[in-house]
Amino acid sequence: MEIKAVKFRKDGFYTQPFVMGGEDAPGTYDQNIRYRGSLQNYLIDTGDEVILVDTGLPAGTPEEVPDEKSFGFTGKDICSYMDAFRALGYKPEQVTKILLTHKHSDHSGEIRSFPNAKIYVNADEIAAEELQGVENIVPVHFTDGAYHNFPESQKIADGIYLIKAKGHTNGNSIIIVELDGLFYMLHGDITYVDEALYENKLSVVYDDRDAARETLDRVREFVRENPTVYCGTHTPQGYENLEAKRVMDLEHPVPTELADVDFSAQKATGKFVCSICGYVYDPAEHDGVAFEDLPEDWQCPRCRQGKERFNQA
Repeated sequence: MEIKAVKFRKDGFYTQPFVMGGEDAPGTYDQNIRYRGSLQNYLIDTGDEVILVDTGLPAGTPEEVPDEKSFGFTGKDICSYMDAFRALGYKPEQVTKILLTHKHSDHSGEIRSFPNAKIYVNADEIAAEELQGVENIVPVHFTDGAYHNFPESQKIADGIYLIKAKGHTNGNSIIIVELDGLFYMLHGDITYVDEALYENKLSVVYDDRDAARETLDRVREFVRENPTVYCGTHTPQGYENLEAKRVMDLEHPVPTELADVDFSAQKATGKFVCSICGYVYDPAEHDGVAFEDLPEDWQCPRCRQGKERFNQA
């Protein structure tokens, strides 16, 4: 069995208030501290099956144009998700299963591009807008009992488990792969950067804060008790950990490398992109109403985040 990263955006960033401010007072953290960001999902080749963990942004999603006030930036395109997938040497029809960590379109954007895949998703998530009209969805009810300290799990294949991990969204899940004595934790947005795992901090993005706290506590307990390679979606630390087979040690964090950000020479199109779920606000599709003219209490129609979570595109 082999796990590979599907890399499709690089050179992004997430600010300290964004990645650590979920339970603390505004102003606790420094907006000018920007951790490295990227976008990648994961592929598991069992030898008999090709299994995807999430499927990237939809083709054609515009790059964001961040500024000094941006909370986060998903990064610059390396290529499309599908091009990154094919670059690993696979064809879409080879994929047999897709394990969805959660509904947001930077995780579910290309689920329709794999004609032979069954899409496994927490049953609590299947009413999401992003999943409507999708065939071959398998609602997961987590009927296989506890997995280590996680109360609810579903065995997907030998050594591959889908774990219920509510919080970031109400149907959020984690995938754990047992391989060569290590536990590879492939997750969506339990944390956006590894520093938040070390510091035991929630991001500002969650559907249920209490559930997100419980999930993070369980993740940290699991990491303490099991040799875990922690593979996130929004930071290059995710694929760096994977490629180095780096076991997380909460008492000895890997030194932080901050993002090198250049805000100059960027051109905007008038569109705005939600840095949380990838929703694109295009004035042309809203009677020409500019994003700046939307009410201050306007929220993303998908993930219900405020205007401050959007970047120009």
